[in-house]
Amino acid sequence: MSRLQRVSPVGVPQHIIQRGNNKQACFASDADMKTYLNWLKIFANQYGVAVHAWVLMTNHVHLLLTPNTENAVSKMMQSLGRMYVGYFNHAYKRSGTLWEGRFKSSLIQSEQYLLNVYRYIELNPVRANMVEQPNEYSWSSHNYNALGVENDLITPHQEYLSLGDDEKVRREAYLQLFEDEIDDKLLNGIRNTINKGLALGSESFVDQIEFLTSMRVSSRKAGRPKNKDKK
Repeated sequence: MSRLQRVSPVGVPQHIIQRGNNKQACFASDADMKTYLNWLKIFANQYGVAVHAWVLMTNHVHLLLTPNTENAVSKMMQSLGRMYVGYFNHAYKRSGTLWEGRFKSSLIQSEQYLLNVYRYIELNPVRANMVEQPNEYSWSSHNYNALGVENDLITPHQEYLSLGDDEKVRREAYLQLFEDEIDDKLLNGIRNTINKGLALGSESFVDQIEFLTSMRVSSRKAGRPKNKDKK
């Protein structure tokens, strides 16, 4: 089956995952992670991408982003990947590819789903049995979003801001989201959409994206997008 063409509308959040080639490590030290995050911030600013949540694992990366200009995510990831691979190869006296092909992406409906993707990303170290609580892991956005630790990489999404009228209330409300586990249906839905390059949202959200872009972002059979103007 041919892969779906990447869809990246301006203003629509995206969940991104990039894995190390053959599951090999892409971060071997704290210095590696700091370097990656530094270039992520530089290229996010350069291309107009808002970063809402992230986690760096040993052999893969999760990002939650919103592009504010055309093709911003692809440009950012290409520049970031190129710079980081050059750094990594030089640091460890290696050559060749580091990443497993192109990054995977999934469009996310803000209402209902976005904050769940925040949770999914920041709970990665817990699911991997690396820590018991997400705040114990240094290389994610959790301590900013939940505890207010300073991080100039993060731009809060409006759904996060809507959790409360001030930072203290927002952080408390955000922490409460982590009191319950992500149910299996939602967990599988997030994994399925990111691995297949689909959209995570309601049927009307998917229909709207397909109508506006004339591209398929669902697992339905390929066909002409529905004409919303048709009565």
